[in-house]
Amino acid sequence: QVQLVESGGGSVQAGGSLRLSCVVSGYTYSSYSMAWFRQAPGKERQGVAAIDSYGRTTYADSVKGRFTISQDNAKNTLYLQMSTLKPEDTAMYYCAVVLFVVGPPLDRSRFPTWGQGTQVTVSS
Repeated sequence: QVQLVESGGGSVQAGGSLRLSCVVSGYTYSSYSMAWFRQAPGKERQGVAAIDSYGRTTYADSVKGRFTISQDNAKNTLYLQMSTLKPEDTAMYYCAVVLFVVGPPLDRSRFPTWGQGTQVTVSS
């Protein structure tokens, strides 16, 4: 059973940085996509960034140039480095994985497995 555990959220002032981590366990497949999503209160969950098993990446326009997604296969960990944070980045951040799908997609309907989330709060 695939399990995802996020960490690294917190409170930061606008312009600051945070790095989120997502430790993955329960699978060793070579073909997959992983992604970060976020959901602010009263809003739909939206894709932030995704990476596949080939190392290809996809970013939402709102975070391009500020966020970087990466993975460390030796540590079974997905990262999201967030820089130049803005108050509108405030949300619960979730990592997700889908097996045997590459691209990678940034459509939440493509991802069946999710972590519990980590809160990011950016103050102005």
